Amino acid sequence: MEGDKTVSGGCLCGAVAFELGLPSKWCAHCHCSLCRQTHGAGFVTWVGFEQDQFDLTDGQDKLAWYRSSAEAERGFCRHCGSSMLFRSTRWPGEIHVALACINGTIDRQPAANVCMDDRVDWMPIDHELASIKL
Repeated sequence: MEGDKTVSGGCLCGAVAFELGLPSKWCAHCHCSLCRQTHGAGFVTWVGFEQDQFDLTDGQDKLAWYRSSAEAERGFCRHCGSSMLFRSTRWPGEIHVALACINGTIDRQPAANVCMDDRVDWMPIDHELASIKL
């Protein structure tokens, strides 16, 4: 795995565990309806990594993938249901990890809001961040 520093993470029950090599590529809040429904939240904060910076250290048999659209899949724990991962043909070679599933801090703060045209009006927004249309 590339990078001098790593962080770990995983699901709620601990059945799925992973390590991530820093630096990350980006960090942003996604407001799309698919992210909201998958996570049961007003938005999801994702961190992007190159695929080779992701190492599944435990739970290979517990990690499942759900095709949420023609080009995307979401990774979750078969045991506790934690939604942790995202990959898409739109970003080949990348894996996106839900920041809340990473233990500790990463190398950056969220820098943008994405999919703002799909946001809910009841969720407070940090308007100081860039707004990026995907």
